Amino acid sequence: MRLDLIGICFFALVTAVGGGTLRDLLIGAPVFWMRDPTPIILCLAVAFASWVVPKRWWPERALEWLDAGGLAAYAVFGAAKALHLGISPLPAATMGVVTACAGGVFRDIAAGVPSIILRPELYITAAVLAAGLFVALSSIGIAAPWPAASGAVAGFALRGAAIRWGLTLSPHRG
Repeated sequence: MRLDLIGICFFALVTAVGGGTLRDLLIGAPVFWMRDPTPIILCLAVAFASWVVPKRWWPERALEWLDAGGLAAYAVFGAAKALHLGISPLPAATMGVVTACAGGVFRDIAAGVPSIILRPELYITAAVLAAGLFVALSSIGIAAPWPAASGAVAGFALRGAAIRWGLTLSPHRG
């Protein structure tokens, strides 16, 4: 699909803020980008940069690797925000996964393409690892920044391994 600049910006915004918006609505927090336009400005700047840089200049699979970093970071950030607002550990970890994955699902639905979460490779699992490890380490009292760094690195490493070696979980036999 070849999009114009406005289309690229739309899909970038939906992807970047979709999961966090859903998280904030579910936990009763103010929607983060409605109070501070910085995420919108950053997203539009990155979308513009990606649109003007010729595709041949991008390393192969660069977007998958950048997405892996974002997936891990958003999972940790989403879980941290939920914990900070008094959400208990299991729902907080779940909010981390929602933050990391829902924006991409919204994008894929809008674009009419099969979502990455429907493919067998490890994607949601990496978000679960990142958010779960962050919440677990925070819950046992490990001081910042170690829980966040550990969760993000572990989630990125797992997603990176899935990209590099095609790691998957076994599908249901039925």
